[in-house]
Amino acid sequence: MQRTSTFKLTISKVNELVFQGDVISVTFPGSEGEFTVLAQHEPIITLLQHGTITVRIAPGEEKTFIIEKGVLEASHGQVTVLV
Repeated sequence: MQRTSTFKLTISKVNELVFQGDVISVTFPGSEGEFTVLAQHEPIITLLQHGTITVRIAPGEEKTFIIEKGVLEASHGQVTVLV
């Protein structure tokens, strides 16, 4: 059985942790359009626009979060999102 690569994801609001855990992928509503982050993504800092963040935790297991806007930073095997 092949192991799926994961990375650490944190989604936060001011004074509130929205989500934290290991995930397979995350799809974001970027300012230039939708994009997906996978394990070992190149470092990036970008703005997010109103839309849905789709978090794939395991095959067949997803969570979604509606956001108004935010900032994403991906580096060193983790992704941090402030919304």
